[in-house]
Amino acid sequence: MDDDQDDRDFLADALLAVNPDAAVKQLEDGMYLMENLQGNKEELPDLIFLDINMPGKSGLECLREIKMQDGNLKNVKVIMLSTSSDPSDIESAQELGASFYAVKPNSFQVMRLFLSEVMKMDWNLLDNRKKFRLI
Repeated sequence: MDDDQDDRDFLADALLAVNPDAAVKQLEDGMYLMENLQGNKEELPDLIFLDINMPGKSGLECLREIKMQDGNLKNVKVIMLSTSSDPSDIESAQELGASFYAVKPNSFQVMRLFLSEVMKMDWNLLDNRKKFRLI
């Protein structure tokens, strides 16, 4: 989820290049995300990609709300994907329960490679390691 349509399309195109069968839902701000997640608790996503800086509700606010939920929503993997490499943003995301934090690549090829790796991740092993990647 990202407030910039071009960034959302870039991510969706790269994800579909990696996995053409992926169901991709794009939302432009945190308010829509939380409404959508709370309104569809039966059909939760496998992964949520969140930008930090968004109107309405920031990605960190959404992450906090997601991880405070009862039920399966709090177990959905959340990947913070931001232009920010600020250590305080990374630390905040990890403290709030982000599954992974990556700096947005600006190359389609690098984004595709990153998403390919994400799709192959063993999340159980990753839980015990540092969850940051600068790309």
